[in-house]
Amino acid sequence: MYRAPVEEIAFTLREVCGLKDLQSEEVYPDLADDLVDAILTEAGRFASEEIAPLNKVADTHGTPLKDGEVSTPPGWKELYHRWIEGGWNGLSSPESAGGQGLPQMLSTAALELWNSGSMAFAIGPTLTIGAIEALEKHASDKLKATYLEKLVSGEWMGTMNLTEPQAGSDLNALKSKAERAGDGTYRIFGQKIYITYGEHDMTDNIVHLVLARLPDAPAGTRGISLFLVPKFLVNEDGSLGDRNDVRCAGVEHKMGIHGSPTCTMIYGDNDGAIGWLIGEENKGLACMFTMMNNARLAVGVQGLGVAERACQDAYAYAMERKQGRVPGQKEEGMAPIAHHPDIKRSLLGMRARTQVARSICYACAHAIDMANTATDRDQKTFWSERAGLLTPIAKALSTDFGVEVASIGVQIHGGMGYVEETGVAQHLRDARIAPIYEGTNGIQSIDLIMRKLPLSGGDHVRGFIQELREVADEAIQSNRDDLGTAGARLNAALADLEDATDWMLSAQAEGRVNDALAGATPFLRLAGVTLGGALLTKGALRSGMDNPKARSLRALLARNYCATLLGEVAGLKEDILSSADSILNFDPDALAS
Repeated sequence: MYRAPVEEIAFTLREVCGLKDLQSEEVYPDLADDLVDAILTEAGRFASEEIAPLNKVADTHGTPLKDGEVSTPPGWKELYHRWIEGGWNGLSSPESAGGQGLPQMLSTAALELWNSGSMAFAIGPTLTIGAIEALEKHASDKLKATYLEKLVSGEWMGTMNLTEPQAGSDLNALKSKAERAGDGTYRIFGQKIYITYGEHDMTDNIVHLVLARLPDAPAGTRGISLFLVPKFLVNEDGSLGDRNDVRCAGVEHKMGIHGSPTCTMIYGDNDGAIGWLIGEENKGLACMFTMMNNARLAVGVQGLGVAERACQDAYAYAMERKQGRVPGQKEEGMAPIAHHPDIKRSLLGMRARTQVARSICYACAHAIDMANTATDRDQKTFWSERAGLLTPIAKALSTDFGVEVASIGVQIHGGMGYVEETGVAQHLRDARIAPIYEGTNGIQSIDLIMRKLPLSGGDHVRGFIQELREVADEAIQSNRDDLGTAGARLNAALADLEDATDWMLSAQAEGRVNDALAGATPFLRLAGVTLGGALLTKGALRSGMDNPKARSLRALLARNYCATLLGEVAGLKEDILSSADSILNFDPDALAS
């Protein structure tokens, strides 16, 4: 049974990731601790009592397609309407459109809870929230007036339509067409695949955001435009009109997230789907990236949410399941497997990875909030660069950790983990998509080294490393026995991160781009694992004496993580500096039989 970790979430927000900065800002004058606690407590209750019980039901039922209509799992529609009645869809949306205007940090914390309840449920509203942000920043006033309030309330849901059969991560190959109709609207023709919640029965309208090319568009990504294409057209009085020329042609049979319909969408079987331009012609990619950046952090939170659920299930089973005797055991009979050293290692590793994912995702959300609320230009630039630096790490490391934690959870369950009865296999099946969609983790690594490390000439990332070094130095100077050698180990990892960063920046400056790309994935892992050590250590340092049990556990997690996972860093650095030659000289044809 899932129990929302509200206390740990609140601690991480306040003491590790900077919520107090926002509470002191004039832009959130009413964001008192009691309001934050009330939001988290109620969100935790809803996730635990209402979403989580339907997770297995959705996994079993799936989303069947019949006569062009998709049926969501039993109870799903009613659950969604209770969720929007609670105001959860508009938590961080603008107040002018009916939202609550709260920080991204709180929305991210709530999103963790929804994903722990059911990743398949949470992903639908996640895309709606991204659509809201894209419209709010780029759409015309008329489009906002027609669609924004309905999306913010959750009465309508939104989708993101990028991928085509021949165009996955490379949008240069996109072929969907848009034709000017002469009345300010456009006609959209084409096929989109892997469209999450592209068709469903939870709302009476679905607002699709679709990338397509105009006939005279420049080649490549410079010629992509973004269009709003509703399932049902909207009349002048706001009521729903005729069905648009868009349909669902198929629903994928997937490894996981079975409760989430993944659709093939066809636009323009007849005269063309009617769409409206968002932003400017041929500048749709910038508009879509507003939505995608939101989605990338949200996918990182998916990894976190599944990891938390897998952690709780593994711990409960390990305390209940008895096998063998622990060396030195005095009691008669078998011991719970949680007391065996190897399972202790696994449980600690699961919990540490989960807390690292939480801290990195919340830190990324904090940077987004600080950038959004900054009035000083230099501060806005600083926090925008920090959000840019953290987004690929939050997406990639958190989803990798989600898979690792879910896999360890299956291992702890043994044979019972491999059968569907316990439900833990579902966690692994659900988690496995997160490193793939919204930009694969390989693409996140490329984004990190090619676009984010060079920000401000490399000064931003160097300054960030120095901030993390202050945490290590504080740990060393604290002389806390319960932290052991965490500070020293963290300092050593930071030195390796600094060396690897200098190498990456030099390789690009010298034109050795392929050398840098060959080490992109281990570099992101190195940076993320090191950052995780700093955030765990910071959490241990900020943990007060008012809760001795939590303080002890946080110190133990930091000490254990710095002695285990942080040990990867030296090897990752060697990989980055030394493996390019063998990788670049590999001829894939050599593997042909």
